[in-house]
Formats: sequence, structure tokens, C-alpha cells
Amino acid sequence: MKELEKHLNFSNPHTLSYQSRVGPEEWLKPYTEDVLEDLGRSKIEDLIVVPISFVGEHIETLQEIDIEYKELAESAGIKNFRRVKALNINSTFINGLKDLVISCLEEPIVNLDQASELPAKVKLYPQEKWQWGWNNSSEVWNGRVAMVIFIILFIEIISGAGPLHKLGIL
Repeated sequence: MKELEKHLNFSNPHTLSYQSRVGPEEWLKPYTEDVLEDLGRSKIEDLIVVPISFVGEHIETLQEIDIEYKELAESAGIKNFRRVKALNINSTFINGLKDLVISCLEEPIVNLDQASELPAKVKLYPQEKWQWGWNNSSEVWNGRVAMVIFIILFIEIISGAGPLHKLGIL
């Protein structure tokens, strides 16, 4: 926005919103549809959408933004709705990708275990499990122990005999 301000010689109000919320789970906020409605209520008539996370034209830019969000914006009172095109085949972008590939080829080959290795301080969700000292290894062993117990229980139910039957539980 600072760079744009230098080129236009004036500042422009802006906001950040998030799209692609799917299903019942909470997503990053504010949601784009809510922001569009708020902008309409604020009597904003001109809007340029800059999809900063998308490097190519695809279903989220072409369908969601260009069609669905445009309709929502217009129904909220925004009269001039536009979207900045994605980078696609822009030469600077393509040269950047080329440089990344070349630098990757110059580095040593990394196997899958090395590539998936997490730094020591990285926490995975849910955060709470790490507070109890669990890690990926304990999760694997927990799954293995659960499978063994399930198999033993299954065999006891099928056979009709075993320690749970002797205790009167089954």
C-alpha cells in the first residue's frame, strides 16, 4: 500500500479479508462476504480486490471473486467492482520460479524423512497435546497399542473366552 501511495500520490483505504471457508469449522476472519457487506453499508462504491494469495487464475478467482463476490458486492451497493489479475505468466514471476528451481537443483538431495522433519520448537495442532508431553512418536505408539487392544478384544468376543469373560465384563 505504501508503494501504491507513492505512485498515486495519495493514500487509499484498504482492508484484508479471507475467503474459501468450507464446512462448519471456524476460518480466518474477517470473511470476505462480511467485509463486502460492511463496505456496502459504509457507502463504498468503488472496490478493487487484490487476491494476494493466488498466483494463477483458477476457480477461486474466476468463480468466487469474479462472479459470486461481485454479485454480493453489487447487491451491497458497491457499483464498481474489479479484481487485479493474478501473476500467471508475468515474466518477473516466471523468472522467480525459475530461480527457485535452479537453487533447488544446486542444493543436496533431501529424502522424505528429512523434508518432513520439523524444527524442535514447532508445535502442531492441537497445541494442548504437547503440553502433556505427547509428540508424533507417542501418537504412532498410541495408535499401535490401540490396534493391539482392539484385536485382542475382537478375538475374545469371537472366541467367547478370555480375561474379560472371566471377570464377567463380557
